[in-house]
Amino acid sequence: MTSIISSLSVNQIKALSTSTIANLTTDDVAALSTTQVKALSSAQIHALNTDDVAVLSTSQVNAIATSSMIGLTVSQLAALDTSKIVSLSTSQVAALNSSQVGGLSTDQAEALTTSQVGVMTSAQLSALTSDDLATFSTADVAAITVAALAGLTDVDAITLSMSEFAQSGDEQVTAIAIVIAALSNTLVKCGMAFVLAGPALCKPLAVATADPHRRARRGFLLPALHVVLAGH
Repeated sequence: MTSIISSLSVNQIKALSTSTIANLTTDDVAALSTTQVKALSSAQIHALNTDDVAVLSTSQVNAIATSSMIGLTVSQLAALDTSKIVSLSTSQVAALNSSQVGGLSTDQAEALTTSQVGVMTSAQLSALTSDDLATFSTADVAAITVAALAGLTDVDAITLSMSEFAQSGDEQVTAIAIVIAALSNTLVKCGMAFVLAGPALCKPLAVATADPHRRARRGFLLPALHVVLAGH
């Protein structure tokens, strides 16, 4: 079928059902031209098997229409090696939703170029783990827009700032700074909540603050400390 697929026009490619797309072999997918790949809809992209996405070349990945990027599943994105992540255009990266960005591995996050990081929204950046954020270079951090930074949680912003410092400073100092800043941030907000809401909020607030799983999910102390000391 490979020879047939490669000869299809753009309109014929667009007319293929998702079931037909799902039945394509990896050889069929590898034979698609960049023009044909660009013609694929988000539903057609979504129908591709993970193995099919894995065989796409960097030029094919770069050819995926911005409007079709939303069709990529987390599993499909995970199949892209770092060179293919680098090949994504800024408009393709900007088109990813927070769930897709959150599914990126730390290696994939590290592979993001400065230009790609520069177009990411606060929702996208917040979807990254502390480990992911810690891989950002000084240039990456500097490329983040003011609007994106403004939407980050306090601890995400702290992690970004201190991970930048860690690349040229003392890692232990960085770790301590992140922990102190996160603790201070948490205690100040607890104090504000107590003053505004009164004693009735004390118990639920204490439980929420002490829940290690919730803190881990939101990128609080342990993830931040682990990121900086991971190299030791």
